[in-house]
Amino acid sequence: MTEFNPLDSRDPLGEALHFLRVTGSFYCRSELTAPWGLTMPDWPDCLWFHIVTVGRLQLEVPGDEPRVLQPGDLALVPHGLGHTLRSDSGTLVPDVRSIEHEFHNKYAVLRHGGGGTPTTLICGAVRLGHPAAHHIVALLPKVIHIEPTIGPHAEWMQTTLRLVASEAAEVRPGGEAVLTRLSDILVIQTLRAWIEHDPAAQRGWLGALRDPQIGRAIALIHRDPARDWTLAALANEIAMSRSAFAARFTDLVGEPAMHYVTRWRMQVARAWLADDGGTVAEVAGKLGYQSEAAFSRAFKRVLGVSPGVVSRANRV
Repeated sequence: MTEFNPLDSRDPLGEALHFLRVTGSFYCRSELTAPWGLTMPDWPDCLWFHIVTVGRLQLEVPGDEPRVLQPGDLALVPHGLGHTLRSDSGTLVPDVRSIEHEFHNKYAVLRHGGGGTPTTLICGAVRLGHPAAHHIVALLPKVIHIEPTIGPHAEWMQTTLRLVASEAAEVRPGGEAVLTRLSDILVIQTLRAWIEHDPAAQRGWLGALRDPQIGRAIALIHRDPARDWTLAALANEIAMSRSAFAARFTDLVGEPAMHYVTRWRMQVARAWLADDGGTVAEVAGKLGYQSEAAFSRAFKRVLGVSPGVVSRANRV
């Protein structure tokens, strides 16, 4: 049997998905009774999710049509946009931050409403920690609505949501940890389902990952961002001529290969500065820069902010 290797460049899309990691910012079990309404705030760089275990609700995201969610439905709002949840059209929607919560670290319990028909939700805001997430999230629609009885993902969704509903029905020892981990799994599975079945995911960067040669080149860049990549070196790795590789990469990815190399390095650098606590000098050296000043110029040119700002924000 061949041992699974997540760094197998024959499957660069699988490699990108393998390294996505969820970093939970906030999870909440909401026990609501009609009439009720909530406004979820803008939360940049986060993906909001809502899982309905009991009852129904209306979800409204700016620029998207209102959606009705029912038991077993999951909605992902991937761009951190503020949005509203309500029991019925016209119900008042106060800011969720103005309502008293029962907090347990990053997990909270919210009880709110007028005493009528109950609705129970598991909600959260999470970040995806790998730099590849920036590419994936940028391609996502305003809302991904998964109905567990529809499509090839029905079985895993139903099974996981039954576990979520069971844990949400009664708080037991360890229940908060179980709910947060199941929620993380659902977020990743929802992204996988969208990538596998939505036509929009067959184009652009995700489509390029499926190309046998360009996908392998992208995987090599991801795996070794510090290498002194050139067009000739990348073309040689995938057995293409320099000119053919340059043209095909730009056509599929939407930007020249060397621009992509630099942008990927800066995204990796941002993750190392923000999540791993590295200094600017350490990160510059790890990415092969001989000069901290040269690295800082490239970082600011690509990301619009200096690496020192990112590093200091992480220490606050």
